[in-house]
Amino acid sequence: MNERIESHQTLGPEPQPKSEPSTSDVELLDAYSQAVIGAADKISPAVVNLEVSRAMTARSATPQEPTGAGSGFLFTSDGYILTNSHVVHGAGQIRARLSDGQELSADLIGDDPETDVALVKVHAPQLLPAAYLGDSESIQVGQLAIAVGNPYGFQCSVTAGVVSALGRSLRAVSGRLIENVIQTDAALNPGNSGGPLVTSHGEVVGVNTAAILPAQGLCFAIPINTVKFIVGKLIRDGRVTRAYLGIGGQTVPLPVRVARFYGLSTQRGLGVITVERNSPAGQAGVRVGDIIVGYDDQSVSGVDDLQRLLTEQHVGVATTLSLIRGIEQLRLRVVPEGARPAAGR
Repeated sequence: MNERIESHQTLGPEPQPKSEPSTSDVELLDAYSQAVIGAADKISPAVVNLEVSRAMTARSATPQEPTGAGSGFLFTSDGYILTNSHVVHGAGQIRARLSDGQELSADLIGDDPETDVALVKVHAPQLLPAAYLGDSESIQVGQLAIAVGNPYGFQCSVTAGVVSALGRSLRAVSGRLIENVIQTDAALNPGNSGGPLVTSHGEVVGVNTAAILPAQGLCFAIPINTVKFIVGKLIRDGRVTRAYLGIGGQTVPLPVRVARFYGLSTQRGLGVITVERNSPAGQAGVRVGDIIVGYDDQSVSGVDDLQRLLTEQHVGVATTLSLIRGIEQLRLRVVPEGARPAAGR
């Protein structure tokens, strides 16, 4: 009698049946989706696509050359739009495409390269949908953040993530440090610049400004509380006035013995490398080689500290400038002027 022998080979663990997501998981996913959908529904009608043409130059083949595009958003029903300075700075012509397909010409009211904020206005025959400006001081790390914009011209694209960090510093195109920047991992791409960053309630808490490429998830927005302050200045004056001293410098270390001898709270200062003729600093007696360590009784440990202190409130107000010259500490009286326009402005 022939017996049939079957051999069984073990190829690995038996496949387990796929587990269905629990009811609670589904509910959480649905809640997340509904939050993003609701926020997008609220903000998308106010988001615009901006096409920018620079002013005619000697090399221009036509009076206006389309050179760039970005995003923006309406925040008043009579046509005021917020965007980035780097999107519209130096524009000869601006065209705004609204969410309903309308194309309108826009005027640049003013921009502030120091905070990368700009204000644009369109003139429409009807009231326009406007975004609600929230409070950037109320947001927390980890909360939902939704970015809407026009990356690569794809209108009203929505990305979602979380607030990754608060209080970051970001270097503007002008070189000035922008304080209290919001970091998020909501994806930004070229063309997103100037679009809104909103909460799950659709309230704008930031203006998207930059992404660190090729890194993933390192994106930044100017806090809306900063933007509100800048907008007030732009509507009133068309620009933001800051105090001006007329020096160029760089952050340098202080000799340890000098810092200890004078009881300075910093080990660094602003080393002066240029002093403009007839500038407030020049008239006060500042010289090349001096190291500025204090301004208006505030410690100065480098370029960014002094820039932060040169506010509009100091224009025309006599202030004490503390500096180290050689091994001697001096206090000079300086009267800052209103900031001079940058070259080409």
